[in-house]
Amino acid sequence: MAASTTFEPVLERIAEEVERTPGRGRPAGYIPALAARDPRSFGMAVAEPDGSVYGVGDWRRPFSVQSITKVFTLALDLAREGDALWEHVGREPSGNPFNSLVQLEYEDGIPRNPFINAGALVVTDRLHTRTGDAAGELLAFLRAESGNPGLGFDVEVAASEEAHGNRNAALAHFMASYGNIDNPVPVLLDQYFRQCSVAASCADLALATGFLARHGIRADGTRLLSRSQAKQVNAVMLTCGTYDAAGEFAYRVGLPGKSGVGGGIIAVVPGRCTLCVWGPGLDERGNSVAGVAALERFTTLTGLSVF
Repeated sequence: MAASTTFEPVLERIAEEVERTPGRGRPAGYIPALAARDPRSFGMAVAEPDGSVYGVGDWRRPFSVQSITKVFTLALDLAREGDALWEHVGREPSGNPFNSLVQLEYEDGIPRNPFINAGALVVTDRLHTRTGDAAGELLAFLRAESGNPGLGFDVEVAASEEAHGNRNAALAHFMASYGNIDNPVPVLLDQYFRQCSVAASCADLALATGFLARHGIRADGTRLLSRSQAKQVNAVMLTCGTYDAAGEFAYRVGLPGKSGVGGGIIAVVPGRCTLCVWGPGLDERGNSVAGVAALERFTTLTGLSVF
């Protein structure tokens, strides 16, 4: 279904502007399976709360979701254990790279927020304890919310991350030494690498994020999160969702958002719509150059932001 016609000319205009942009950054080089992606690729989709969706460019082309999945595992675990989660992971911006070991040392193994790698490992660990298969629970949720039963894990990407996952292993072992990890580290890492390897399109992710625009209500009308919990997830996305560039993202875009090094970014306009953009060329902080620019243009052209 097509989204509100007010969005169609906006997305088409943004796509034309992005096409004329010379610099698009570079794909993530430290994950070999992602390094070969074309930085000139671009897709963008917007979904309304009723499930209507519209897009431009490569909006139906699957890409590696990577850290965007951290939003969904956070929501799934928060729905199960509520505020007890926050005893194991904080809610403050890190100010450091997403895979930094530094803060864990002087904060006794408690990650600063759930969107840096250490925090996401804690959330995945806790979700795995409660479900027995955190990655499977995530995939089932994404399939249901997107309406795409064909979503799956990219085996090549998962294997590539595992082969180059020493830093994540170090983070997990360090937190385990403080008693902040329940499951055996190899089990946790397998779950985490599979989680990050999900392949989905802009359309899939815009639809799957819809529960945050609907204040916690899933696509089938059931409630996943309370209205207050949905607000909490959106707030952490705004302050922590784009690594150590969250302040710049809030300044330029003005929406809760979460990026991944596969080049995707999801964003939420509570009560109105959800968006996903994809451009595999990244800036030095790991965020899509074209994606941030496109979202900035969207909020400027439509006047939709949380401010």
